[in-house]
Amino acid sequence: MERAIEFEAKRQIGILEDGGKVAQETRLYDAERDETRSMRTKEDAQDYRYFPDPDLLPLVVAEADIERIRTQLPELPTAKRERFQSEFELSAYDANLLTESRDKAEFFELVNGFLKKPAAKSVANWINGEYSALLNERGMDYPQLPVSAKDFARLLDRVVDGTIAAKSAREVLHGMANGEGNADAIIEKRGLRQISDAGAIERIVDEVLSANAKQAEDYRAGREKAFNSLVGQVMKRTQGKANPAQVNEILRRRLKG
Repeated sequence: MERAIEFEAKRQIGILEDGGKVAQETRLYDAERDETRSMRTKEDAQDYRYFPDPDLLPLVVAEADIERIRTQLPELPTAKRERFQSEFELSAYDANLLTESRDKAEFFELVNGFLKKPAAKSVANWINGEYSALLNERGMDYPQLPVSAKDFARLLDRVVDGTIAAKSAREVLHGMANGEGNADAIIEKRGLRQISDAGAIERIVDEVLSANAKQAEDYRAGREKAFNSLVGQVMKRTQGKANPAQVNEILRRRLKG
């Protein structure tokens, strides 16, 4: 098709530049010779059967009917994208992804509504990220995955209140999709609950600092990478269950002391 168009463009330009007139005709493209040839000429549009059907009556639609139909339509994608940006303060990128389908957009609003503390940006990140990845992995759509909007919201609540870390939440989501139960049941079954007891974390931090005195001194000397290494040691001792925010706060406080 591309070669036929290129040939015709050159042929017709040549005719016009020589002062000729391009005929209205049907042409055949010969792929072997890479050229077009005339098959039949047609003088008027009627030859192509482009003419009004005399049996069709004019259709007149009243404004009232148009308005009635408009009110019965669901919220259209463009309007929904604009509302998501204004109402939930989402970026155009996030709003576009969330409105890829009606089911996805409705799921987002349901999850955000079920959260104890609505957080539209966080919900958008999870739906556009981990949840969508899980759907793609299983070849499913939103109504098919056995994780309801309410159950998914409860899982995100557990991330927000510090019960589990985001990394553990991904594990819990897969467990929910496998029918292992709700978020709380899986968290308890797999022992994923974060350690948020400040006293317990402080004791572990002190043990890590005692065992890694050189890294502590490196940090005090301005080497920030040493701090990340110490954080990693604390998380390793707690099997990744310590609250990262608390670990960072307590560790920095101890290093300044």
